[in-house]
Amino acid sequence: MSFPLDSDEDVDDKIELIVKDASQEKPPRLDSYLAANLPELSRSRIQKLIEEESILVDGKSVKMSYRLHDGEQIQITVPPPQMLDIAAENIPLKIVFEDDCMAIINKPTGMVTHPGAGVQTGTLVNALLYHMQGTLSGIGGAIRPGIVHRLDRETSGLLVIAKDDQAHRNLSEQIKNKSAKRVYLALLAGNLAHERGCIDKPIGRHPTQRKQMAIVENGRHAVSYYQVLERFQRFTLVEVRLETGRTHQIRVHMASLGHPVVGDLVYNKGATGSKSARAKMGLEGQALHSAQLTLIHPRNNCLLEFKAELPDDFAKALERLRHGQSE
Repeated sequence: MSFPLDSDEDVDDKIELIVKDASQEKPPRLDSYLAANLPELSRSRIQKLIEEESILVDGKSVKMSYRLHDGEQIQITVPPPQMLDIAAENIPLKIVFEDDCMAIINKPTGMVTHPGAGVQTGTLVNALLYHMQGTLSGIGGAIRPGIVHRLDRETSGLLVIAKDDQAHRNLSEQIKNKSAKRVYLALLAGNLAHERGCIDKPIGRHPTQRKQMAIVENGRHAVSYYQVLERFQRFTLVEVRLETGRTHQIRVHMASLGHPVVGDLVYNKGATGSKSARAKMGLEGQALHSAQLTLIHPRNNCLLEFKAELPDDFAKALERLRHGQSE
């Protein structure tokens, strides 16, 4: 089934930016600059628009590797949303909040946020197309309608959805300028040395494992703040607040401290990062949950705060630890 997105106006969306604060020593690449300044557009979406010459610098088409300088004008033409040929599926959703321009979803562990390579059904987008009846923003591209930010497949919790492009831009800007606050709960392997701390380490693609992220010198600025909530013999429950929102940020940052997320099959190379460890603790995925989301409503400017209780498997694992089990 096909669904039109934001079909009230079948016109191109025009965005203009004036380049500011470009480093003279190493001017930023066009694609990197846009990814940092237009969080509502994915990097792959930006690269496609550049290839289609829908992004111009001072009126001229350039390559994505073009180095920008202060004062240059970037013109972005985003074509009208495509018709989605993605199946709407009646998948149960925990809708925490919904109105005419946005929704807050409590995503379960194991659900992929949007279709991608090898995954075309069972995603949050498939469910949204059914429950929202196609009323979703289209600025993120045909396979990401409404998706302002993502959660990993095996991470549970709160996620914001935009129903129109205006709301999408507003919510994306809040995440970019840090006015939207996100708080996660994570169960980590081992015992952290400090009660609280700040991890300020750049994150980029792993140099050899292209599906993974890593701490790399030329990566994107990434900052996470953590605070210990509860200590067990071999584990630590922490609260993590994000200043930035890089792919796999919490998982990579915590692993860099030597205390990876329990049940993380990618970045946890220890005994607690296996499927058998998950099974032993009764976990269905990794022990990472988006527990709190605070933002400004994109229409009426009211402050909204949402909370999501831990999923049953995570909560029960903690209870067993509190009673000296699973240690």
